[in-house]
Amino acid sequence: YQRRVHGGSTSIYGETFDDENFELLHNAPGLLSLANSGPNTNGCQFFLTCAKTEWLDGKHVVFGRVIDGMLTIRKIENVPVVGEKKVPRIPCVIVECGEM
Repeated sequence: YQRRVHGGSTSIYGETFDDENFELLHNAPGLLSLANSGPNTNGCQFFLTCAKTEWLDGKHVVFGRVIDGMLTIRKIENVPVVGEKKVPRIPCVIVECGEM
């Protein structure tokens, strides 16, 4: 995060960039999709789906899928949470994940 809070981002395309296409659907767990705040406001943030999320179709661009490591995603998904804000009981930190 650019400002160390949820919101700031910079990508190789600038602060935001247009939606590429909506050809791929949110029809399975393990998909990578761009986070945005409306049409054509993509940045460097993304999320992983843990289930079918068809209500996101036409709003968020799917650009990839988990090939290896879905068990790790499931472990993170199932970490117990507390409170209204659903804070994880244990830290979930990704380190030494390699580089693409």
